[in-house]
Amino acid sequence: MKHILFFALVAFVFSFNVENEFQRWTSSNDKMYTPEEYQRRLAIFTANLDLIQFYNDNSESATFELNKYADLTPEEFKAFYLGYVPGDDTDRPQLDLSEQVAAPDSFDWISKGKVTPVKNQEQCGSCWAFSATENIESVWMIAKDLTPSDFKPLAPQQIVDCDKTDGGCNGGWPRTAYEYVIKAGGQDTEASYPYKAVNHACHFLPADVESKIASWKYATTTKNEDEMKTATATVAPLSICVDASQWQFYSSGVFKASQCGTDLDHCVQIVGYDTTGTEPYWNVRNSWGANWGEKGFIRLQYGANTCGLAQEVTTSVV
Repeated sequence: MKHILFFALVAFVFSFNVENEFQRWTSSNDKMYTPEEYQRRLAIFTANLDLIQFYNDNSESATFELNKYADLTPEEFKAFYLGYVPGDDTDRPQLDLSEQVAAPDSFDWISKGKVTPVKNQEQCGSCWAFSATENIESVWMIAKDLTPSDFKPLAPQQIVDCDKTDGGCNGGWPRTAYEYVIKAGGQDTEASYPYKAVNHACHFLPADVESKIASWKYATTTKNEDEMKTATATVAPLSICVDASQWQFYSSGVFKASQCGTDLDHCVQIVGYDTTGTEPYWNVRNSWGANWGEKGFIRLQYGANTCGLAQEVTTSVV
């Protein structure tokens, strides 16, 4: 009987502490629930707390935390924040890298002023539109020798609303987003076409176009990260698509290939790499806001096709 009472007391104390933690989390994340929803989200939060502890106990270098997604199931997270949906993959035009110089051991487009601030797709499966937009922004700034202070960020909402080949908040593909921008004659500014995180009727205005592209290419068609390295350092920050199903609670460090699969479900942007240390990595810009991961970024292990990062690697061409 004493053992039963002891374990019951431990369970009560654990439950009390978890609920206190949950209440602190809901307050800091401005969450409000009905009584029924409160109990459901508390149960999900408790399960996620155990999962995060497991991840941290078994991770070689990455760390995980109770972040803004701590009250979501994996299924909800995937439905709200991912969104890679490919189409016909028969045509894969490739960049010609034969005349490019050897890539350095490390490279960073942020320090060169060719990456706009981190964006937030919110609860809309528009990652594909963000990944394409971010690539177009960088390619245009490189071509025109602009910095973010000289440049007006572009409108992913235009692609969400107007690209009828893809599914808006229900998902899509960067390469068909490029094709839409080419056919439309360019992409409006974010200021003229603000992001709403829902599907709207298209109201693209040619007079508000900030950037135009002529074509798009694959940086590699063979999962070759050396080609990706050359393309990143000599061409532009690249659009990639990845398996981000295990990124929900990422906080910092190098995320290893052993921690994710290669079933692509999300699109992001490579902005640099570093192969000089004991843990070589790609620096990847996400679209979940600057209050996720390393101020909106994640480092992915280099040379192991981590999370499928070498499978769908594209760039627009001015």
